[in-house]
Amino acid sequence: MKMKGQQPFAVISDIHSNIYALEAVLRDIDSRGIQTIVNLGDTLFGPIDPIATAEKLMKRSEMIHIMGNCDRYLLQEQMDSITFQHVKPLLTQEMLDWILSFHKQWAQDDFLFCHGTLFADDVYMLEEVSPFGSADKSVGTLTVELSSLEQNIIFCGHTHVPKSVWLPDGKLIVNPGSVGLPAYFEETPHPHTMESKSPHAKYVIVAPFDNSWRVEHVNLPYDFELAAKRAEENNRSDYAYAIRYGRAEL
Repeated sequence: MKMKGQQPFAVISDIHSNIYALEAVLRDIDSRGIQTIVNLGDTLFGPIDPIATAEKLMKRSEMIHIMGNCDRYLLQEQMDSITFQHVKPLLTQEMLDWILSFHKQWAQDDFLFCHGTLFADDVYMLEEVSPFGSADKSVGTLTVELSSLEQNIIFCGHTHVPKSVWLPDGKLIVNPGSVGLPAYFEETPHPHTMESKSPHAKYVIVAPFDNSWRVEHVNLPYDFELAAKRAEENNRSDYAYAIRYGRAEL
């Protein structure tokens, strides 16, 4: 599928099975008359409602899907992860085939879409992790890492933290944040948290503006308490805490 010329489009990412946040985001996108949506991945991997999430998205055949690391995990037979062990048995073969159809990355005109980086779906593009936690990469590091890229507007997910970074060579890197999981704790490569610090469902609208493109970060209210309670019903207090507060439970 191709995007339609100079028409606005939406970029979503990191739904993590949060059907309540997803439905709110899709309603908001539809109300704006936006027809093209790119999903940057990590779609079903979560304890809220992976089946309803899959069914909702599979009906939207016009969407472009990028494969995140957590989507890739679901194509494995086994994994030492309680989230994997909850989600994988629920998925039908049709759903697995749908995940298998996702793009590793996707480019159109001056845009490039990936989940993590251009080279790995489980590495942060805009941040680096050390024994002291996560920190923003320097402008110099990003400029070098992306210097060979033809496209000037790059969309990435994975961190769940909305962010836009402009580089001196004219490239713009945009992370839309997470639709359904606004924070998490991760042990690798070093223990660290990623936190958006609000419970809102997050996504991005991109629209033509004065011979360029306007990028609008949207923070959308929804019934996050309902989503948190569903996570608790499935014995995931860590997800519930993150969904309620936009911060990671330590």
